[in-house]
Amino acid sequence: MADIPTDAPQHCPGTTSEDAGKASMCAGCPNQTICMSGVTKQVDPNISLIKERLAAVKNRLLVLSGKGGVGKSTITSLVSRSLALSNPDINVAVLDIDICGPSQPRVLGAIGEQVHQSGSGWSPVYIEDNLSLMSIGFLLANPRDALIWRGPKKNGMIRQFLSEVDWGTLDYLILDTPPGTSDEHLSVTSYLKDTDITGAIIVTTPQEVALLDVRKEIDFCRKVNVPILGVIENMSIFVCPKCKNSVEIFPALTGGGRAMATELGIDFLGSLPLDPLLAKCCDEGKNFLTEVPESPTVMMLQEIVQKIVEKCEKTKSNFKIDTS
Repeated sequence: MADIPTDAPQHCPGTTSEDAGKASMCAGCPNQTICMSGVTKQVDPNISLIKERLAAVKNRLLVLSGKGGVGKSTITSLVSRSLALSNPDINVAVLDIDICGPSQPRVLGAIGEQVHQSGSGWSPVYIEDNLSLMSIGFLLANPRDALIWRGPKKNGMIRQFLSEVDWGTLDYLILDTPPGTSDEHLSVTSYLKDTDITGAIIVTTPQEVALLDVRKEIDFCRKVNVPILGVIENMSIFVCPKCKNSVEIFPALTGGGRAMATELGIDFLGSLPLDPLLAKCCDEGKNFLTEVPESPTVMMLQEIVQKIVEKCEKTKSNFKIDTS
């Protein structure tokens, strides 16, 4: 897929297109001379560098939605903690590429931690012995500082995370993404295109206003050839911790995530109930799985994670770490 410059006119053919700089819509574009020179058609050397750095990463998962507020960061933390907790021999890492709104340091209880640099690159922050995290939140002088960055600077930061972090040998690298289908998403899919993205986990809530944006994210995945592992419906119902009765907080008037998955031919991984104690644990950086193990959300999460593991094993059954 051709890259579109951030300041390009509408209907830009893309920097790697044969018509780059030559098409009629290129007239007046500030990038026209650069595109016509052929520089933009050259292979980005960072792609091979990232491929080498991630050679020992078995599964690369993207957590996507398209819609803000559906719980991508929460799902990322839950899946990563569940994987790490299930087997001490499994190594899991989270990469937070929500550049302007990094949530993982708070959710995973790593506020105030610092990233250290060595001869092999940046060292991620370890949450558990087999769970690590890298986020721009660790690089800010003040967590309240706003990052007012254009696309190219975001792109450069994601490139650094992928190419300069010493991830080591990993079974799972899970990328927490921001809402939408723009800069961060294009950057990460472009950089990972030669490393085989295992798949995307699509997160939604039941109401139609969320499903509208999620459908766009699914369309994005198909256009950039990112496999979709399945859909998780978050906050599907609320189960009262006392009386155990359940109620729909966000009524699924069109059938919710399950109906959308069926309509689009995507696997439905499961529905996670809303638990107020989960929000409390995220705010406090505590592990919800060990704090509230009897929660219906934890029980359903374990089933969902098992499906994800099975799909990853099926996809990567022939994976071998490149030690050359």
